[in-house]
Amino acid sequence: MNWDKLLSAKRLGLEDREIKNTEEIRSQFQRDYDRIIFSSPFRRLQNKTQVFPLPGSVFVHNRLTHSLEVASVGRSLANIVAQFLQQKSDIENKELLNELGSIVSAACLAHDMGNPPFGHAGEEAISTYFNSGNGQRLKSAVTEQEWTDLTHFEGNANALRLLTHQFSGRRKGGFALTYSTLATLIKYPYGSEAMLQGKKKFGYFQSEKETFLKIAEEVGLKKTNNNPEQYARHPLVFLVEAADDICYEIMDIEDAHKLKILDTNKTFELLLNFFDPVKDKKFLDKKDQIFKEVQDTNEQVAYLRASVIGRLIQETAQVFIDNHDQILEGEYSQSLIKGLQGRSHEAFETCKKLAIRQIYNHSSVVKIELTGFNVLGTLLDEFITAIFSPESDYSQKILSILPSQFNVEGHSFYKKSMSVVDFVSGMTDLYAVDLYKDIKGLNL
Repeated sequence: MNWDKLLSAKRLGLEDREIKNTEEIRSQFQRDYDRIIFSSPFRRLQNKTQVFPLPGSVFVHNRLTHSLEVASVGRSLANIVAQFLQQKSDIENKELLNELGSIVSAACLAHDMGNPPFGHAGEEAISTYFNSGNGQRLKSAVTEQEWTDLTHFEGNANALRLLTHQFSGRRKGGFALTYSTLATLIKYPYGSEAMLQGKKKFGYFQSEKETFLKIAEEVGLKKTNNNPEQYARHPLVFLVEAADDICYEIMDIEDAHKLKILDTNKTFELLLNFFDPVKDKKFLDKKDQIFKEVQDTNEQVAYLRASVIGRLIQETAQVFIDNHDQILEGEYSQSLIKGLQGRSHEAFETCKKLAIRQIYNHSSVVKIELTGFNVLGTLLDEFITAIFSPESDYSQKILSILPSQFNVEGHSFYKKSMSVVDFVSGMTDLYAVDLYKDIKGLNL
């Protein structure tokens, strides 16, 4: 792969439109960022669970605040890499390297837009409905690959669908983003058929296969396998992934402290693990001075959290730079976080293990997951049943709730089922609960 082809300002669905020059106030890639941040699906992230239930008196992260922070970290990572790439003699269009921050931050904004309500439990609830719930009756009406899409709902693939699919009454190309921004979003550059060969996740549904192949061709992704078709990641995907890894792991520690799941001493210990008592003595002395003035515990935690994130940005960017050639060859297969060495690697792994043990299995998290299973399972069953038996008066009433953008012509059960999944996965947590209550008569 080469950078001159990897950076394309051509827009999906608007391929014939002339690309305006980059001397305008907003570049094409900055327009991508703005289109995402002003969109309704992005705004709805404010009412979607990140890890913990939506806040009461203590405000913790939701999908929106998480995505904004990931975009901030992603921009910093991309700017460091851009400085490195400016020194490469084999890149002709170096002007576009200045846009790496915009491309990566736009993809970071969009990386969770395909996630359903109730966090990762929502993904599992959708998959379970088709795997072992009443959705099993659809199996004979769809192809094997379409069935894999439904039984392994994947938020990453759904983000690509949300951004590129032409919903009823909407324009061709969906958000009509640039090919490079879309490619930077695709964390797993292969379809659900790869699940049959051992892959745990995938990057596009069968309905978006043609779109993915257009993106891969336009930016020159390297094919790594023919059957099923698999490609190497766009290099900038590694930066989006690193930004996400850094934010969710470190910010979850801070949130757990605010919710008193972790005590202050343990939180300090986890964050200070990233710093060497000897090599980082200057920073630690500065920290001690700041803590004499700033005695608010939450502010002290925030200072350490910011310092850890700053360190991880520098170190993961260096992992990218050190492995640049391998990445361009499509031969680098692990995350940049896993490429960390020494103290940072050990400290990050410690945070990760503790999060699994004490945070993600906390009772408040488990309760929201149980809610998600029941609410989403019921909503899917109501709408899928109505699609199977549209002639009944009750089905007509249920289907009338579907917004017009999710209307599907024809007899394809796959397309109709995906349309229901589009509707349900796009809901906020509170809307899903309210609709569940309305249908069950619990609000009366």
